[in-house]
Amino acid sequence: MNAPLRRGVCPGLSAPLPTGDGLLVRMRPLGGIALAAFDELCALAAAHGNGIVEITARGSIQVRGLSPASAPRFAADVAALGIAAEDGIPILLNPLAGLAEEIVDLSGSAAVLRRVVAEQGLAARLSPKISVVLDGGGTPDVDVLTADVRLRAVRWQGDAVLQVGVGGDAASAAPLGCVAVADGVEAAVRLLDVLARRGRSARARDIVMAEGAGPFHSTVAGFLLRDVTPRMQARCSDALGVHDLRDGSLADGVGLSFGHAEASSLHGLVQAAARAGASALIPAPGRILIAVGLASAGAAPEFAAQAERLGFIARRDDPRRRVIACAGAPLCASGHIATRALAPLIAEAIMPLRGEPVTMHLSGCAKGCAHPQNTALTIVGSPAGCELVADGSSRDAPFAVVAIAELPAAIAKFARAEKREARHV
Repeated sequence: MNAPLRRGVCPGLSAPLPTGDGLLVRMRPLGGIALAAFDELCALAAAHGNGIVEITARGSIQVRGLSPASAPRFAADVAALGIAAEDGIPILLNPLAGLAEEIVDLSGSAAVLRRVVAEQGLAARLSPKISVVLDGGGTPDVDVLTADVRLRAVRWQGDAVLQVGVGGDAASAAPLGCVAVADGVEAAVRLLDVLARRGRSARARDIVMAEGAGPFHSTVAGFLLRDVTPRMQARCSDALGVHDLRDGSLADGVGLSFGHAEASSLHGLVQAAARAGASALIPAPGRILIAVGLASAGAAPEFAAQAERLGFIARRDDPRRRVIACAGAPLCASGHIATRALAPLIAEAIMPLRGEPVTMHLSGCAKGCAHPQNTALTIVGSPAGCELVADGSSRDAPFAVVAIAELPAAIAKFARAEKREARHV
């Protein structure tokens, strides 16, 4: 069984993280980044780092290959671009919050919550992995994001209320009840305070597993609305593809192949977005960039076609969407296998599953940073080779260990078996 390792701290612009290819920095933009600023950001990544830019599963931007000398210069140059970015506890919204139709625009609540968290010094008392999701009930949704605290806008008898949960994604979080929209910030602060009082290592999921949801429920009991039990509806609307905006324009999301791209490719994407009439790019969960402000329906297909020619993902059935890969060796010092070299081979091997809802996770080590959840098949790099885990995560026991050279054939065999099993279900 793979060891249940904890992942490291979050690297910000001012606190880069050493990795196998130098220093790594991460930034969490607030909303869209103007095309010119995004283009310059990518140019800075090439000038100060190795030119690799990543969009993470949670919609953050990462730049790799910085040095102790270049990292401070990169941070200063990025600051001069004036890109609004979040520091401290991640407070995550729907990527098109305030731009697309939603039950409640929680952008203002997010701003207030950030201010209160800063004023109370909560970030210094919490684990660096703590996060909050404020879901306004719009599309694209953020159901797949795990969070310690999550508030989701729902309808109840014609009014909007916030369903409160802790320790999971939309499906697995422990539900506490519903609060009024006006009480959402205070409820979130009280839940974070429960975690802060437990110490810097406390996570909501661990408390729920050990003690149940009681410690959280009691702290917000005074805000919970009685006899309000809205029926939750499952959603599945990620950021890939075209979205209608409230001002009549369009947004179009494209994916980064295995979560990363060269600065030169992103420069081409910026140019394609500008030709389509877009004004900004929004990093979104699922390793996606959304071009916003496309002026006409005809502009979206052309933008998507140009993005695909540049190597980005524009189609929902693209097999690269089914392979989640971390940076791996040699980019990550912990990696035992070169995941980014193997990922395209795995995507090719699962072509027989095109259109099937099967996801595979390629992890350079047992930490599983790119995807801590279960997948149909998880491939874990180890000193012994590639450990294969079925219907589990990188922390679970493998059913086989294969050499790197044998991996594509093993994946193809697994894919064929999955296809046969699906036909008999």
